[in-house]
Amino acid sequence: MSTDTLTRPATSAAAQRLADLRAEVARQGIDGFIIPISDEHMSEYVGAYAQRLQWLTGFNGSAGTAAVLTDRAAIAVDGRYEIQVRDQVPGDLYDYVDIPGASLSDWLTGAAHEGARIGYDPWLHGEPWVQAMAKALKPAGAQMVPVTANPVDAVWADQPAPSDAPAIVQTDALAGRTSAEKRAEIAEWLKSKKLDATVVTALDSIAWLFNIRGADVSRTPVVLSFALLHADGTADLFVDEAKLTAEVRAHLGNAVRVHPRAAFATSLDHMAGKRVAADPAFTVEAIIARLEAAGATVERMRDPCILPKAVKNPVEVAGMKAAHERDGAALSRFLRWVEAEAPKGHVDELSAAARLEAFRREDAMLADLSFDTISGAGPNGALMHYRVSPETNRPLETGTLYLVDSGGQYRDGTTDVTRTIAVGTPTEEMCRRFTQVLKGHIALATAVFPAGTRGSQLDTLARMHLWADGVDYGHGTGHGVGHFLSVHEGPQRIAKSAGGQAGTEEVLQAGMILSNEPGYYKPGHYGIRIENLVLVVERAVEGAEHAMLGFETITFAPIDRALIDLELLTGPEQRWVDSYHEAVKAKVGPLLSGEDRVWLDAACAPLGTA
Repeated sequence: MSTDTLTRPATSAAAQRLADLRAEVARQGIDGFIIPISDEHMSEYVGAYAQRLQWLTGFNGSAGTAAVLTDRAAIAVDGRYEIQVRDQVPGDLYDYVDIPGASLSDWLTGAAHEGARIGYDPWLHGEPWVQAMAKALKPAGAQMVPVTANPVDAVWADQPAPSDAPAIVQTDALAGRTSAEKRAEIAEWLKSKKLDATVVTALDSIAWLFNIRGADVSRTPVVLSFALLHADGTADLFVDEAKLTAEVRAHLGNAVRVHPRAAFATSLDHMAGKRVAADPAFTVEAIIARLEAAGATVERMRDPCILPKAVKNPVEVAGMKAAHERDGAALSRFLRWVEAEAPKGHVDELSAAARLEAFRREDAMLADLSFDTISGAGPNGALMHYRVSPETNRPLETGTLYLVDSGGQYRDGTTDVTRTIAVGTPTEEMCRRFTQVLKGHIALATAVFPAGTRGSQLDTLARMHLWADGVDYGHGTGHGVGHFLSVHEGPQRIAKSAGGQAGTEEVLQAGMILSNEPGYYKPGHYGIRIENLVLVVERAVEGAEHAMLGFETITFAPIDRALIDLELLTGPEQRWVDSYHEAVKAKVGPLLSGEDRVWLDAACAPLGTA
């Protein structure tokens, strides 16, 4: 198979799975079924047991939904995955629906017959999604029907069991605040809203609230669990009790009542007469429906953990900075290795990703990677969320670009960094595009803005130099990052504002951490991305009439000087690059020795010098 494409499962296997699902759907008396990438917590990243879409179709991206009818099927993805889905999912079995130009509801409206009953698993979808889909299908005479048993699970013979990994304590010294303090703060919020309890279903919120971590989702240190937090500050935690060591139980204390995870649904039946908050963005329809059926009043409100989790306390900020310095040392060693070894012709995407992970794993504080490394050589770098496999593995060839987007889950912080490296001599076009991306990165890194500014208002800064040449990139410019939690953390986001897209209208606050990652992608040729993490900080501006904010860059690793076209940089931009590289040497240099340190000094030399 050509190494220019991603892995596609054998069509015969995909066809058999589709046929088996259709038979089960018919047995359940429905005319179709919708399969999302989701779990009972509406997580972005899910455990192996919940990878139903990948099992059925072969698509392994992080966002997508399929619909299966008796005679047709479709898979819908956004612009990040338009190429990937066509390479991984057989086109003779599935129609491709490209969002936002089209939608799965549009496809269903045209494909479903009048009177069709389209099934969905209420434990995998939020109430707003169900309501919107039902409204969209109504003119076609079709209706949404909740199922009591997921038909994919019925035909997935070797479906993995949920993870049984043990939970661990995130100590107060690392968390900066005790769980009791966090619970007391949210209890006060509940009382101020005259609420009796809140349902906490987002896995990273539960981990943050109780100061625990786990390994139940690949690359995300969370524990499969549900929680009910009450206005008196006590809580009920629903988790596989075999995960809880004596240390974790002692850490939770008497104010946290522990129950089996399987008991969560029935516990909702005892909330009659209670006013319960639930976040529709993270609470599946089944939970809200069960609370209301039990006689509870459900107040649809944002998860009260979301904002305090996003606004890092001083201990978390210090931990994130320390983790990034050590991570920068590992990445710098890797960049030196690539520079030395790639031209010899024996480095490929898989071996490069493995070498980078090996450098990171020398740090005793590393628990895991923060996501599967995006290791893209040449045309594979143009696939924004590329995942290398043995079938798609490419060598790092002279005259090409290599894009590596990676990060680590350290006990004191989460990292996410992208560097684009020239293997051999880059073309003039590569340098122009790289420098335009760099100019956008600098514009965002140096932005000063009034308090109350939203991510959507800053996004243009990162794109304007690309727009001047009539080009753009198809992903957001910045996402929030957790503290030894999810590498994608809301609510803040820097992106184009499109129909109230989640996070883009969130007001940025000091203490939030986001990525700064503009890029450019030329399909079939190369990809470019420069990503650092930035901390929102207060900025003193002489004569300012408003409180002002800005960004402090906390990622430290060299930017490839060979790709920078100096003629395109202004004086202030050149000074920013030189100042940034001085900071890299100051932060990372002491962690390196010997040839690694010599290489770092050369990689961070002022622009215009040899």
